[in-house]
Amino acid sequence: MGKPKIFVLDTNVILHDHKAIRQFRDNDLVIPAAVIEEADKFKKGNDTLSYHARGFMRDLDKISDGRSFGKEGIPIGKGLGRIKVEPNHPFAPEYADLFKDDTQDHRILATAMWVRDTHPGTFVALVTKDVNLRLKAKAAGMAVQDYLTDKVENEHIEISQREVMTLELPSGVMQTLCYGPETAIPWKDAVAKKPAPNTLFKLSWKGGGGEMVCARYDADADKILLVKSREAFGIRPRNDEQKMALDACLNPKVNLVALTGGAGTGKTLLALASALAQERDYEQIILSRPTVILGNQDIGFLPGDQKTKMGPFLQPLMDNLNVIKEQFRPGSREAQRIENMLTMEKLIIEPLAYIRGRSLGKCFFIIDEAQNLTPHEVKTIITRAGEGTKMVFTGDIFQIDQPYLDQWSNGLTHLSEKLTGQAIFQHVFLRKGERSALADLAAKLL
Repeated sequence: MGKPKIFVLDTNVILHDHKAIRQFRDNDLVIPAAVIEEADKFKKGNDTLSYHARGFMRDLDKISDGRSFGKEGIPIGKGLGRIKVEPNHPFAPEYADLFKDDTQDHRILATAMWVRDTHPGTFVALVTKDVNLRLKAKAAGMAVQDYLTDKVENEHIEISQREVMTLELPSGVMQTLCYGPETAIPWKDAVAKKPAPNTLFKLSWKGGGGEMVCARYDADADKILLVKSREAFGIRPRNDEQKMALDACLNPKVNLVALTGGAGTGKTLLALASALAQERDYEQIILSRPTVILGNQDIGFLPGDQKTKMGPFLQPLMDNLNVIKEQFRPGSREAQRIENMLTMEKLIIEPLAYIRGRSLGKCFFIIDEAQNLTPHEVKTIITRAGEGTKMVFTGDIFQIDQPYLDQWSNGLTHLSEKLTGQAIFQHVFLRKGERSALADLAAKLL
């Protein structure tokens, strides 16, 4: 067994995962005093950062159990290394002019370099999710790493974007699927290995002129079912992926749906239309999205009341609702139903911050821009689900606004990676933009 390494943790690591100190096996950890100072600023509040800050402080206090960290640190636990809190250290004279500003990031980097210089022969690395700090560390010759424990492999992301299986079947089998009394076929007629629940297919046949139909493996029926084109509150799918997405949102046996894809692919619109089409089956329809502003500051600093503060963040959801309303004449029965749902708060649009602490029973919950959520936040939301609740997460994993999340570590990616293959979960990747020819062209070429 090799000599234990030493990892110096940045604040954003423990604010991302307060259990991070237990993820480094038998290697030793150093927590700069600047990290404790920064974490202290986040301990009050109800958001995720506050939760992780408090969790880290409690765990560190429990580990120390009244003991001093000393020079060697304190054992973290069985099979794990040691941990210590290191007072801040200045940069060595040769680096004093490289980083002149006295910032917490520079204090953490200076302390990491001091640990490296005082442990010759031992591998020492700074662990941070801050890209800028990683670049500064590299400029100073310091070994630096991202926190990779919760990152999904590139291979899974690629699979999730091509997860629809394309097959050519005998014409007789396709006749049974498309025109039989059950519009279903045994899975053995299509594939050699039993598919995972809710596996999606695009099927063609010889002599079909290139025509393809959509299908889905239903675990309860143990058959591959034809996915028919359906309408939801005036919204009709414009391509195969939208057809599959709408089918997933309308399927009462699928309680959790992830719709991913680029701008203009119809993710939020399809989710909202399907919710309105099923409004009699749910006590409430909730549309929500995370608020990502000015480095995780609370919306409280904005002027105005709650409605005024949240207007800019929730307007995209209102835009989708207006698209649906435009499918009907003003004053029509359907348009009046939407207005009544808003008035009676059967349909509500509010930020995720106001969802915390609630138990969501028998509601249709749409979470937009879910790529800006951490894996912990997604877990927290889903564990709020009560009996009869359906949740639809939508987002684009390549358009992330959170500074410490990326396409590999965000909550939407984790949702798909962890739950694919579960009977109550379905993920659909929407490829084609349908907003307009101009928007589609810009998405492809700019």
